[in-house]
Amino acid sequence: MIEPKRALGLVALLVLASCSEAKPDLPFGTVQLMMANEVQPTAEGYWDSVRYVSELVDGKAIYTEYEPKTEADWLKVEQSAAHLGELGEALKTPAYAEGRSEDWLVFAQGLVDVAKAAGDAAKTRDPEKVFETGGLVYNVCSACHQAFPPAALEPGESQNPPVASETVDAPN
Repeated sequence: MIEPKRALGLVALLVLASCSEAKPDLPFGTVQLMMANEVQPTAEGYWDSVRYVSELVDGKAIYTEYEPKTEADWLKVEQSAAHLGELGEALKTPAYAEGRSEDWLVFAQGLVDVAKAAGDAAKTRDPEKVFETGGLVYNVCSACHQAFPPAALEPGESQNPPVASETVDAPN
């Protein structure tokens, strides 16, 4: 029979040993979850801040322009850009980059760089600059998705994982 003090010591030793071999922490979950829950909604927040919508209503073409109106609106646009930059930095960490090609780091840095440009555009309070830079954000995202298709990011993971606010019902 093992004495309680020795058993506790053995448990502590096993815990410490398992900690030393732990994988790097994924602060936003897997890459798929990070994209679904952080990158996509943040990019959409930036893109939706300045947009032009054409609709057919009762047979008439209605053209609507959306742009930030208040200082608070503009600050949200700046915050979206800043958060995209933070996410790009996270993608460069070993937790997300390990085992991926050097191209991964190039694309992650591209997100950081375009996010800075997006923030700079928002600071000008010029909707046209924000719209134009939104196109650059889209191009960086699309280029990365060409090199790293979403379905290939995490083996065995669903292409469309549930986002944090969704619940998954059990089958009947």
